[in-house]
Parts: sequence; C-alpha cells; structure tokens
Amino acid sequence: MTPRRLRTPLFAPGDQPRKVEKALASPADAVILDLEDAVMPANKSLARQSVAAVLKGLDRPGTFVRVNPRDSEWYLADLAAVVPGRPAGVMLPKCTGPEDLIALDHHLESLEVSAGIAVGSLAVLALVTETAASVRRLDAYGKLPPRVLAFCFAAEDLSADLGISPRDAEGNLRAPLGQARARMLIAAGALGVLALDTPFPDPRDPAGLAREAARAAEDGFAGKILIHPGQIAATEAAFTPKPASIAWAEAVIAGFAAHAGAGTFALEGKMIDRPHLKLAERILAAAGVAT
Repeated sequence: MTPRRLRTPLFAPGDQPRKVEKALASPADAVILDLEDAVMPANKSLARQSVAAVLKGLDRPGTFVRVNPRDSEWYLADLAAVVPGRPAGVMLPKCTGPEDLIALDHHLESLEVSAGIAVGSLAVLALVTETAASVRRLDAYGKLPPRVLAFCFAAEDLSADLGISPRDAEGNLRAPLGQARARMLIAAGALGVLALDTPFPDPRDPAGLAREAARAAEDGFAGKILIHPGQIAATEAAFTPKPASIAWAEAVIAGFAAHAGAGTFALEGKMIDRPHLKLAERILAAAGVAT
C-alpha cells in the first residue's frame, strides 16, 4: 500500500536485518529496503533473499524496495524476488531515460500477473539525476506509466559523475547540482509526479538537515530521502504545512465551493483565482487532509 505522503522516505540496507527492523518500526512515511548501493556485490543474493522474506506477511504501508539498475546483472532477479511480496513499489536507480521506465512498467506488469496482483499495484520511484547524461534527458520524458509516483534527486551520485564535491563550505549545493535539481523539479511538475529531494549525508548535523529540508519544502519538493531514523522528525516538520497555511487552503476550497461557477472571489480582501485553488489542494495533500 502506497502512503498518502512521502515526506520522509527512509533507506535501510537490505542485508542488515537490524537496520531493516529499526526502519520498519520507525514513523517514517515510507521505508526503502535497499538492494543497490548499500549492498556489496558479494551480498546481493543474500540481501535479495532477506528482503523477500521480510516482505512476506509484512503489513507496513509504504514499504518500497530499491532494486539494482536495469543494465545490471541483478535487476530482473531483484524484481522476480520482491514483487510477490507485494511491496508498495520499487525504486529504480540509474534511470537513464523514459525507456528504462517503460521497460520496468512491462516487467512489473508481467510479474504482477504471475503473482496474482492487480496490474499497476506497485508504484515506481525513479532516480533520474544520478549522471550528467541522465540530467540532459529530463526533457525526453513524455507521458509516464501511471505507476510512476515520483522523480528523485540524487546529489551524491551526480557530483561523483561530475568529479566535484556536492556541497560548498556553507552547505549549499554546488552550481551544477543546483541547476540539475531545479530541472528535475520542473520536469516532475510538468509530468504531474512528486519530487523527492536528495539525502542529507550527515546524521550528526541536525541543524544542517533542518535548513536543507526547509529549503526543499519551500522549493516544491514533496519530501526528502533519509539515511537515518534520527532525521525523521526534523524532515517531517519541514514538509508538514503550518496551521495558518492549512487554514488558508481550507478557506480557499470552501470559497470556491460557495462560489460555484465563479473563476475568482475575494478572501480577506485579496483576489483568489484558480491557481490558488491548485495551491490549496497541494497544501492540504501535504498536510494529509482529505479534500
């Protein structure tokens, strides 16, 4: 089952049972059991078997699995092992363009049918900025498979590809990464999917995390990928609208309901039009309020 919100998706290495158990017991909106970067090649098979066993009978909303890249030797075996466990979905790393998502959609559809799962049940989180070449192809995405839920920004992998450190001395993303981040946000908005921000790499720096999470929320991200349970509270707070924003959004929704057929109306002396309605709906979705 996919969670309504993805403010705090938390990674856990698939071959480390203690960390998996701790992540699953956490209040994170989602947990991503990792079969890729966190797992050494020698442990890939063990991690796959362990995650498949964890998924059996698991009733935790928002449990995803990061499989290995489509061009890797482990990709198909990962999918075949985890789909029968009915996770909320999979995260696809090293997504190079729309072809990868189309292929993944077909593979998931076949495995869903084989496992007796409704087609389209498993969602997809796509890491679409891990290389410079992938960033260049952001404009190539057209209509996405309906199961694609979010585009995810990955600063560490992209910086490695560019041969630079991801952040400057003040903690700000370096210029090429900032541009890639903005391009991904716009691409996600144009395609109607959520955008998830890159992990903050230092669990021992809560102030730095809080600043970066607040900035991401202000920029329009729906959440921020986490690497440690200690990062959940500050990130959740950053991505949860404040009471005043929720009250404004509810007033906008109520105003349009009261002015059926009108394109605009006045709220506290200010003109409200259709773009404000869209913003209000987004605020209430981020707050977990049904509309």
